[in-house]
Amino acid sequence: MTATAVEASPSSVAPAASVARGYRFELVKLFAQWRIRLLVLACWIAPAVFVAAVSQQSSLPVDTLFGRWMGTTGWAGSLVVLGFAGSYALPLLTSVVAGDVFAAEDRLGTWRHLLVAVRSPRRIFLAKTLASLTVILLLVVGLWASSVIGGLVGAGNGPLIGLDGHVLSGGQAAGLVLLAWVCALGPTLSLAAIGLLGSVALGRSPMGLLLPVVFALLMQLAQLLPLSVPVRMALPGYAFISWNGLFTSPIQSGPLVVGVAVSLVWTVVATALAYFLFLRRDFTNLTHDGSVGRAVTAGVLPLAGLLAVSIGVLAAATPSSGSGITQDKVQRSVATAFGHLYRLQTQQLNRPVVTEVQLQTAAACVKGGGSGTNEGPGNDWHCTVTWHLPGAAATGSAIYQLDVTSDGRYVADGDGPKEVNGYFLVHTSQGDAPNPLWQFDGNVELFPATPKG
Repeated sequence: MTATAVEASPSSVAPAASVARGYRFELVKLFAQWRIRLLVLACWIAPAVFVAAVSQQSSLPVDTLFGRWMGTTGWAGSLVVLGFAGSYALPLLTSVVAGDVFAAEDRLGTWRHLLVAVRSPRRIFLAKTLASLTVILLLVVGLWASSVIGGLVGAGNGPLIGLDGHVLSGGQAAGLVLLAWVCALGPTLSLAAIGLLGSVALGRSPMGLLLPVVFALLMQLAQLLPLSVPVRMALPGYAFISWNGLFTSPIQSGPLVVGVAVSLVWTVVATALAYFLFLRRDFTNLTHDGSVGRAVTAGVLPLAGLLAVSIGVLAAATPSSGSGITQDKVQRSVATAFGHLYRLQTQQLNRPVVTEVQLQTAAACVKGGGSGTNEGPGNDWHCTVTWHLPGAAATGSAIYQLDVTSDGRYVADGDGPKEVNGYFLVHTSQGDAPNPLWQFDGNVELFPATPKG
């Protein structure tokens, strides 16, 4: 007998798995985790319950942006949830999903099995990235939809008061709320990309999982500092703040566009760095725990360089310098908001209709008693607002104490006279109602004021 050698033909080798098949497989693996399923349920249920419950309370979160209007319109609740999500929820969600999508294979020791099945590191990276992105988008959509539903059920489709006092109809508020959530996707994607980078670079180390949360915390701390405008806007999380500009008239689009663009650039660069590191790792090392040196040279240093370049570009392109908060901007913002809100109070009290042009509202603001430069953030801004009523000889006057934060947001606290802004309720023909002039939120545009058309 003679032995016959049989060679395997090329057609007998199984083809490499496609990206679509790898993507579906990664989605199944993600949704098989109890924590992912729990997060999906929480994002689709918890905001609705929270907003609906708070909207029915007599004590509202007035220290939160748009919180004072949660009892009158459902759209305010969704914006309150967005503010909380940008600070806490979204960094945590990106950490759990993107920060663990590669590191999980290191902990389980399954890289060899995955490589045998797919036979393409590039397709593995693309499938895992797309799957984590899909889950994150599902969670963000859940937060938005749930908060909107809870708000409409709890407070209805009422008008929303903008950050300059102008009234937005229910339809206008719906579109702007949706746009604000869409803009928040920019910094969310940048955090997800940083999570991917940490998951690839640090392997089984828990720091890879915590990286988006730590990075988001550092950005929040930086925003509290008296940074110059170019430095503030060069941070990828600035769009979590600059969506406030959507709720002024005209819209403060400059900071928002810059914030979203910067976050998208960070998303591309961080994802490319993660891809670069992933293709160069040694999958034969079963005890791979990442390389701190490589994480620094191929991760931290390039992102630090990107931050430096962004600051330089924005410093050359933007006309603002310093904090961007000046006396003229504060006075203009307070006067505009007061004029709009005074008309709203006039409607509540069934007084004769008056326009902003007739009121001729003006504000005189000083910081710290006027002995300094009258610019920058602080809780020592003092404003005196004056206005004229048609047919009246006397000039109306009201006093406000302002707390202006580093990002331009401020709370104006009325300090009299009592019949104008010294009490939190006004007596209307339908009963007591919140006084819109008692306290109000405003926003100082860090760019030079947008000219009105």
